[in-house]
Amino acid sequence: MFASSCDEYGDASVLRYREAPDPRPGPGQVRIRMRAAAVNPYDVKVRSGLMRGVATTDFPYIPGGEAAGVVDEVGGGARAAVGDAVFGLGAAAYAQCVVLDHYAPKPSGFDWPRAGGTALAAETALRCLRLVGVERGHTVVVDGASGSVGSAAVQFAVDAGADVIGTCGSSNADFVRSLGARPIAYGPGLERRVGELADRVDAGIDTTGHGSVAQLLNLTGSKDRVVTIADFSGEHDVHVTSVPSAFDALDRAAALAAEGRYTVRVGRTFRLAEAAEAHRLAEAGGSGGKIVLTNDQ
Repeated sequence: MFASSCDEYGDASVLRYREAPDPRPGPGQVRIRMRAAAVNPYDVKVRSGLMRGVATTDFPYIPGGEAAGVVDEVGGGARAAVGDAVFGLGAAAYAQCVVLDHYAPKPSGFDWPRAGGTALAAETALRCLRLVGVERGHTVVVDGASGSVGSAAVQFAVDAGADVIGTCGSSNADFVRSLGARPIAYGPGLERRVGELADRVDAGIDTTGHGSVAQLLNLTGSKDRVVTIADFSGEHDVHVTSVPSAFDALDRAAALAAEGRYTVRVGRTFRLAEAAEAHRLAEAGGSGGKIVLTNDQ
């Protein structure tokens, strides 16, 4: 098979499209012929070397943690069969063949890029909602509601029966509203703006790391009701989460998507061989949605 990989840390130019060994699925795993794989911030950080003190990287390194495609080989006890279209989580996703550890059926209404960009944000969002105990009737503030994790959190919270207030830029207000949340501007003054819409806040989710944790803490009045996936300063004693655990989120997202009640916004697609260009865009920002690599072979 071919994959986009690198032999050293560096800028996006270290990524090269070249031959790589075919992976094989183990117990419970499936191997797919990848059709779409998302480019996420973590991929960029590992490639650049920013994570070298936190995560061990074996070279040659194939980035990527989520993908979608058609199953072509299964391990013992797998929950899918050869020929099934699935999406899910698995390492080394920037490749023509990808082994998935956790997966769910691809919703018929999703194209490949949207399916390829679903799993990671869905799992992260559901994990956050569970950590702060979001239930029916709760009011939840999601900071960064138009982003991939933020929009997933909005949709899961709305499905759970919560009232969601989501921060975003003015250009994304209609998108956040379409997800079922009430959009407000992000940044200083958040407490006042939220107070104009709700008498109480039961939970706060920070997906941006841009300083909202203190404001969410003031709004909820409890460190147990605030979670962040982006602020690792330790300044506030709230939930900080980065280790996946809510793998049933994939099935939940698939079920909602099949009913037309789950949206994944894709900003730009690149061919698998163009991973370097995709990383440059990810570093520049402003893609307007998930950046996805596609593979038609």
